[in-house]
Amino acid sequence: MSETGQKTDLLLYLQQARDALLWKLEGLSEYDVRRPLTPTGTNLLGLVKHATMVELGYLCDVFGRPHDVPMPDPDEDLYATADESRELVVDCYRRAWAHADASVRELPLGTVGSVPWWQEGKRETTLHHLLVRVLGDTQRHAGHADILREGLDGAVGWRADNDSLPSRDPAYWRGYHDRLQSLAEQVRDA
Repeated sequence: MSETGQKTDLLLYLQQARDALLWKLEGLSEYDVRRPLTPTGTNLLGLVKHATMVELGYLCDVFGRPHDVPMPDPDEDLYATADESRELVVDCYRRAWAHADASVRELPLGTVGSVPWWQEGKRETTLHHLLVRVLGDTQRHAGHADILREGLDGAVGWRADNDSLPSRDPAYWRGYHDRLQSLAEQVRDA
C-alpha cells in the first residue's frame, strides 16, 4: 500500500472514532455532558476536550505546525470550564481535526518530531507513530464515552444509524445480561 493509501486508511479510522465520540454528546443536557460519571471524574465533554488537545499536541505542535485553536491549561484538559460551552468545545475539536489532518496529508509518515513532554532521550518519534497513538487514544476514549452514555440513557453503539449490536430488543439484552450474571455467579464461589 502506498503512503497515501496508508494515510487515507489511518485517517478514515481516526475520523470514525472522532464521529463516535461526538455522537455520544447528542441529545444530552449540558449537565449530563459535563457531570463526572466515574470516581476519577470522567465526563463526556471532557473526553472531547482532551481528544482535541491530544490531536493538536501530537499531530501539530510536535511538528511545529501552527494552528488557531486555543489550548487550555494542561490541568483543565479533561473537563469543560463553566465558560466553555459545548458548542465551543465541539468547534475546537472540529478545528483540531482540520489542522491534524493537514499535518498528516502534508508531511511524510517518516517525519521526525520531538515530544517535549516525554522523557529526555525518548522524545524523538515519527508522524506515523504519533498518528497511530492518536488513533488508539481516540478509539479508547470513544469506548469510554460509549459506556458512560449507556449508563446515562441506554444509548449504545458505534453510530446513531449503525450501533453494530446484534439486537435492539430490550428483552434480548435482559436475557443476555441475566445469562452473564448467572455465569459469573457460578464461578464466584468456585
